[in-house]
Amino acid sequence: MSFSRDSKQKLTVVAATVIVALLGINAFLLYNKMSQAKVIDKQAMEITEAEKLSAELDKKYYETVNELEEMRGNNEELNQMIDKQTVELTEQKNKIGRLIRSGKTSKADLAEARSQMEQFKLQLDSYLAENNTLKEEKAMLTQQTVQLTEAKQSLEGQISQERTMNNELVTAKAALVSEKEMLESQNQNLSTKVTRASVVNVGTVQVKGEKIRKSGKVITAKKAKNVDRLKVCFNAEPNEVTEQGIEKFYIRMINPVGETMAIENMGSGVMTSADGQNEIRYTQVKEIDYDRSAMMACFYWEPGTEFQKGNYEVEVYNKGYMAGKSTFKLK
Repeated sequence: MSFSRDSKQKLTVVAATVIVALLGINAFLLYNKMSQAKVIDKQAMEITEAEKLSAELDKKYYETVNELEEMRGNNEELNQMIDKQTVELTEQKNKIGRLIRSGKTSKADLAEARSQMEQFKLQLDSYLAENNTLKEEKAMLTQQTVQLTEAKQSLEGQISQERTMNNELVTAKAALVSEKEMLESQNQNLSTKVTRASVVNVGTVQVKGEKIRKSGKVITAKKAKNVDRLKVCFNAEPNEVTEQGIEKFYIRMINPVGETMAIENMGSGVMTSADGQNEIRYTQVKEIDYDRSAMMACFYWEPGTEFQKGNYEVEVYNKGYMAGKSTFKLK
């Protein structure tokens, strides 16, 4: 079978058309394939970058958490801050992680993720710096506390030493006071003994009533109604212990009703006993220039009033001690 020339030309046109169409299809398919390849490559790159960001996020997070945990210690305030910071970091990490793994990792998403990562890093560094500052402050406070403790112990040691010295001084002072009191007591006893030994005793005390006549003559009277005055004489005995010089003798006369005969403007007064416990009213005081030998001394008692009849007592004191006594009677 033979084709005509026209048929061949038509066939050639159809074939050429088909070939052009096939070439166009091939070109389209090739372009489409290349476009898809670019998209796949882009997505692959974005996925790789997302995985890289995710890995970097995890690494930085765990490194920081470990550093925070290493800062944990006995400081309750620091521990509470670490717990709070760890919670905040975990929340921020999870937020960035969700953004990275959302499946919509566009350039904008990755840019946001990178921005969040930078903020995250800044937050980590801020936490670490804050904790280091607190840790340094704690270390400084600890050092100051140690110094204060040492100073306190040193001060307590000084106080204890001074207290010991003070106790020793108090004990020594108490011993000295006790010794002083004992010496004073001994001296007092010795002084008392010396004073007692130096007392000039009175051996004889004589009292007689006298009446003064109008003529001036003095006669002895034994009846109370006739007596104008009493003459009192006493004998001071020798004493080698007593120093020579003026000796005072206090004479106390007691009337029949037990009253001390005393008139102030006639020389009466009050003396104190040697032990200092009693005050003794006396009738008259007589001074003599004592030379350690036996001496007689006299004085008159003329009150200007009538004497009572009855028994009288006479007491003589020297240096606060009773040196002698006697009695007499007026009828």
